[in-house]
Amino acid sequence: MNIPALDETDKGILNLLQKDAHLTIDQLAKQLKKSKTPIFQRIKRLKEQGYIKAFVALLDQQKISPLFIAFPHIHLTSHSEAVLRQFQDQVSQFPEVMECYHLTGDVDFMLKIVLPDMQAYNNFLREKLASLPNIGNVHSYLVLSQAKHDTALIL
Repeated sequence: MNIPALDETDKGILNLLQKDAHLTIDQLAKQLKKSKTPIFQRIKRLKEQGYIKAFVALLDQQKISPLFIAFPHIHLTSHSEAVLRQFQDQVSQFPEVMECYHLTGDVDFMLKIVLPDMQAYNNFLREKLASLPNIGNVHSYLVLSQAKHDTALIL
């Protein structure tokens, strides 16, 4: 499938929706100085082409419950394509894993884990992560505070 490049109107739509996905077609059209029909058609195309994956609500984590965030850095004992894929597939199934990154350098993977407290993280390490094959060692980095959290990509 040949996906055309984003033009300025597409980028404008995506930038506005990243800041507030609750904007109506009418509001988007007014802000972009376009008529409603082309804005509607562009949003539909951006969804179909996969630029827009979903519309979600971002929750205030601290209002939901106190959270414990850790970034374990994981070294695997094997680096074959099958082992790397298996690890990614397995950790992606754990609801505690919010993000998973395959890295260059001294670390094979970095995860973002969100749990209620240190005990829950300890249980996660022992019962889930340590049960996976090819885990060499894990170095955990614990979040003390968060200075910035943004979800909008720069277009």
